[in-house]
Amino acid sequence: MPGRTINRFGEEVEMITKGRHDPCVGIRAVPIAEAMLAIVLMDHLLRQRAQNADVKTDIPRW
Repeated sequence: MPGRTINRFGEEVEMITKGRHDPCVGIRAVPIAEAMLAIVLMDHLLRQRAQNADVKTDIPRW
């Protein structure tokens, strides 16, 4: 699918893309949301570990 764009020098060029480029992500909403949730949860886990790595507690681990 050809399209017109500009390059980093400001010159007009024609860009040709190959493959599947759907304009609607509605079909892929569930996998996208799951991936985003996994990233957010891991980000929070790593932040919590980094901020509280030196905190010692007497709470028994089961």
